[in-house]
Amino acid sequence: MLTQARQGIGMTSPRTRERLVSRLLAKGISDERVLAAMRTVPRHLFVDEALASRAYEDTALPIGSGQTISQPYVVARMTAALLAGAPRKVLEVGSGCGYQTALLALLVPEVYTIERLAALHQKARRHLAELRIGNVRLRHGDGYRGWPAAAPFDAILVTAAPPEVPATLLAQLADSGRLIIPVGAGSEQELRVITRTGKQFHHEVLERVVFVPMLGGADS
Repeated sequence: MLTQARQGIGMTSPRTRERLVSRLLAKGISDERVLAAMRTVPRHLFVDEALASRAYEDTALPIGSGQTISQPYVVARMTAALLAGAPRKVLEVGSGCGYQTALLALLVPEVYTIERLAALHQKARRHLAELRIGNVRLRHGDGYRGWPAAAPFDAILVTAAPPEVPATLLAQLADSGRLIIPVGAGSEQELRVITRTGKQFHHEVLERVVFVPMLGGADS
């Protein structure tokens, strides 16, 4: 898993990645598993070549189709919140270019990921194949529906913001499972961790965030 990423830094030096990790530490990211994964996964491979020199800045970058690769701090914050539940099977809603997926694959035994945009679905598939990541199952489809055939999931991570929490995703959480999701519209979004206990759901707000909106359906 992540064979090529471990063997070669590519066009970036270890010092460049370490500067990013130092920024994350300064912002309060302390989970060593997350920091180690972000040192390992080559973020520059997930962005266009023209933006590769900016890959280890702590900022979101465009990846085409009107979407972005999320800011590393936000990726790390969400990943740390997900790992707090010690998940073994995770659903990611919104594969994007596959960067968050690759991090999850390094940290969780079994990853399912779904993307509504066909161009990004293919891009994520290509990136994960290039890195020889073998513990991820990908699907092109409507994230609002989740992946019921593979449910329940120990954790679900959503990388786009719906106006309200989708009931379909809550239903696919295992008991004690955690849903990590931005909720809201425009600049009025909050990152939530929702934990299931039987039929009850506990909501915790982590911080304010800005994500692209979560849309239903899937393009062709």
